[in-house]
Amino acid sequence: MSDKTIATPIREELVSLYQNNLKLITEGSADILNRHREQAMQHFRELGIPSQKNEKYKYSRIEPLFAHEYQKHFAPKRIAFNVDDIFRCDIPELDTHLALVLNGFYLPKGEKLTTLPNGVIFGSLAEAAIKFPNLVNGRYNSLAENNTDGLVALNTAFAQDGVFIYIPRNVVESKPIQIINLLMSDMNQLVQYRNLIVVEEGAQANVLICDHTLSPQRFLSNVVTEIFVGSNAQLEFVKMQNEHNDAAQLTHTYAHQQADSRLVTNVLSLHGGFIRNNLAVTLAGEGADAQLYGLYLTDRTQHTDNFTFIDHAVPNCTSNELYKGILDDQATGAFNGKIMVRRDAQKTQAYQSNNNLLLTADARMNTKPQLEIYADDVKCSHGATVGQLDNEALFYMRARGIGEREAKLLLMFGFAHEVVKRISIDTLRERIDDMVNKRLRGELSRCHNCPMHCC
Repeated sequence: MSDKTIATPIREELVSLYQNNLKLITEGSADILNRHREQAMQHFRELGIPSQKNEKYKYSRIEPLFAHEYQKHFAPKRIAFNVDDIFRCDIPELDTHLALVLNGFYLPKGEKLTTLPNGVIFGSLAEAAIKFPNLVNGRYNSLAENNTDGLVALNTAFAQDGVFIYIPRNVVESKPIQIINLLMSDMNQLVQYRNLIVVEEGAQANVLICDHTLSPQRFLSNVVTEIFVGSNAQLEFVKMQNEHNDAAQLTHTYAHQQADSRLVTNVLSLHGGFIRNNLAVTLAGEGADAQLYGLYLTDRTQHTDNFTFIDHAVPNCTSNELYKGILDDQATGAFNGKIMVRRDAQKTQAYQSNNNLLLTADARMNTKPQLEIYADDVKCSHGATVGQLDNEALFYMRARGIGEREAKLLLMFGFAHEVVKRISIDTLRERIDDMVNKRLRGELSRCHNCPMHCC
């Protein structure tokens, strides 16, 4: 029997949850989002929660995450707190346009949507679907793979809100747009929301997403983000995951690039109990360039799994991918990266690398770089390493008077910095360098700035 036909109690429970609350779900959202729910739920009924029999999820056990009791809200829950009193940005000197999301719902400080003088729009996705349906319709849910991934289908069925970002044609937005996702509840909570980012032809923008937990309860987040990068457009997309050990985060990011566009992604997993990141990029226009970077620092029993897919669909595109991880204690990790070069994608250049440091004998890492090439005039490479700190380098440093612990920290920091240095925003890069340094020294064993001592 295939996994596709297996009915599980969790699947049936989620289907019942959807059926019993459909009126609340649709009333709390917008028509454009609602019209995709039924088909998505049908896909979820067929696919269910991915098991380890699914090759894409071979190294991560997803279903047990859903076995806990969670609250599920279908409207923003009023919580008596001032976000400024309990949360401050990790990078106070970073000047950004700020968008807050609390437990999956956009948290406005004023209007639900902000429109800047240059035409840039950001704010609630549900509100954008009502006020700017021409910008959302046709893009929303056009990249998400509901028919192959049950988690994505589950999100499409349940998601009611999230963040919408729109950069008009030829507009260069110099100030980064920062999305801060906050999780805070007095009970365990399941959260599902959606982001849509559109960078029109010739436009440029930087988007930073920061994930934080503000209470010690168990959280499970299932998030889908769709990104459109127009011709000659540029987008730098940085995601910083910094949640506590009872938080599990499942992310699915889809990007579509047109001709001569450039996309840079940097996924920084600094803290979190269970993290699974899916990232799929399609190079659909000639001259498109994608740069994918990732860094994960895990310890104790944390688990981080990155699955990436780069689709070279047309000729003369380039991609470069570098993911690095440092695993301590009994931490586990996985990297599964695939590059697809289609038959017509001649003159493709695609490079992929995954490097890992294991600090203990109990830490485990599974890595699986893949190339699938159907064109004959290409330059492609891939590689992976799993090892320990360089003893020769350690000896060299200690011979010059550097203590063993400090020498190891310097080597680890240098290893991680190769990813962090790709961030173009100076203040952000310097702050993340500092957070990585503290994380490696054990001074950031819980999510930074969190007032809860829950880890």
